[in-house]
Amino acid sequence: MDPLLADLLSLLELERLEERIFRGQSRDIGSPRVFGGQVLGQALTAANYTVEGRVAHSLHAYFLRAGDVTAPIVYDVDVARDGRSFSNRRVVAIQHGRPIFNMTVSFQIPEQGLEHQATIPAVPGPDELQDLSATPDEVLENIPEKMRRYLTRKRPFEIRPVEPVSLLSLQPSDPVRHVWMRAVDRLPDQPDLHRNLLAYLSDFQLIGTATLPHGIQFEQGRVQMASLDHALWFHRPFRVDEWLLYSMESPNAASARGFALGRFFDTDGVLVASTAQEGLIRIWPSRKEPAGDEPKV
Repeated sequence: MDPLLADLLSLLELERLEERIFRGQSRDIGSPRVFGGQVLGQALTAANYTVEGRVAHSLHAYFLRAGDVTAPIVYDVDVARDGRSFSNRRVVAIQHGRPIFNMTVSFQIPEQGLEHQATIPAVPGPDELQDLSATPDEVLENIPEKMRRYLTRKRPFEIRPVEPVSLLSLQPSDPVRHVWMRAVDRLPDQPDLHRNLLAYLSDFQLIGTATLPHGIQFEQGRVQMASLDHALWFHRPFRVDEWLLYSMESPNAASARGFALGRFFDTDGVLVASTAQEGLIRIWPSRKEPAGDEPKV
């Protein structure tokens, strides 16, 4: 297996400390704080460890404090309910003795019911697009070093944006974004693992969609962004090692908060998951940002 993907799988595996207490490690992916998708994926892993015979169908989470990328995270799982069809778990992520994140996960015994879904957007397929890392040299030479490292680093996922990514002269655009994603290598046939990885991916670029109508130049250092909450619903089976279209839109931004919605479709047009997120977005008059919130660009 690709070593970067294998490392991500090991990151989502947690050490059991006690019956419902687990510990996970952190990875530096280029941001000053723990990537929110990592905490989402690990927290879902912790909840999965306490449930048998039932499938996660939704999660609702709040980011309370910025995570320290140099320290492990402890996940405390509370068994809130085990009913005849549904189970509910509450997960608290703790660092340095303080909660940084909490999440509620609902599980269901699989059953059949009514079926309908949204239609996949009419966008080019992944074979017609280039990976995010395929940025021309003439562009890389004229962007800040931090952004250059972000674009050129190796990843455990292929990421192919549908809309052109403008890095030199960002202009206001519609608050809509489409990105094809898949793991760089074949993954085990473990549905829980694929859901954990989709939780990890669901935090990618979502709240940033709310900045598109405003032409924000992140390299100016005046933008402060932080995830506030995150919700994810799993609708149908899927594989993260096969192409998924992440279709994102932001219907609202107000009161220094942006709101975004996302949908995941497979290449057959099947809607497999939906997500929603609200995040802090502040524009400062100078480059200096106050401490306390997690900057995410």
